[in-house]
Amino acid sequence: MAERHLLIVLHDVAPPGWPQYRPFVEALDQLGPLPLSWLVVPNFHHRHPLQASPLRDILEQRLARGDELILHGFHHCDDEPPPRDPRDWFMRRVYTREGEFFRLDEQRAGERLARGVELFKRLGWPLQGFVAPAWLMSAGTRRALARSGLRYTSDPRSLLLLPNFTALPAPTLVWTSRSAWRRGLSQAWCAAQLRRYQQAPVLRLALHPEDLRHPSGRAFWLATVRRLLDSGRIPLTKAAWLEHCRTQRAAA
Repeated sequence: MAERHLLIVLHDVAPPGWPQYRPFVEALDQLGPLPLSWLVVPNFHHRHPLQASPLRDILEQRLARGDELILHGFHHCDDEPPPRDPRDWFMRRVYTREGEFFRLDEQRAGERLARGVELFKRLGWPLQGFVAPAWLMSAGTRRALARSGLRYTSDPRSLLLLPNFTALPAPTLVWTSRSAWRRGLSQAWCAAQLRRYQQAPVLRLALHPEDLRHPSGRAFWLATVRRLLDSGRIPLTKAAWLEHCRTQRAAA
């Protein structure tokens, strides 16, 4: 049987969310050496600079363990002018208010990306990937990413190899946790996705701090990780999985 992989991805990694992540990460560590992919926000909502936070040292320790650090926006908030049409309003006020790169033109997206890349360089952190908050990218952001020198980005369905956005299918389980009814629907939807993608070559778990504020979210994600490991899935970081795919293609 072909290998099946598991990518455990922690979104919105920033000082405000660490109290929610910490006990969950400690529980994961009890399951064995599980490489994690951390989506790091350099200055969450303009108020929480990572460089000045104790979280910086924690992430350096995780990097030394074999985890991957990925650039996840810069501020992780939408500071653009108010929505101009119904679609804009839905995407920026109903779907999310965190779509930092949804309305940026190429120049501004490139400047924001460059600031994040420079921070990683200054901290001595290797960087291969970028994920836009809420996976929302403007056309200008895509053009800026194509010339960024980064290796990959992603959307909810795929990892996208740069500069051409070549899609490698990687289905994702994700919750929306802003209300009880959303959490209930998320749990049912993810259960269906687990059945649907039982034999998929790779499966991503996209966790958010808000999920872990609630007992149902904490229990679901921990049980899901255990279930997928017990089923034989091999945990990898995003970068390691891409390297595995490259090696497989070269050997074919």
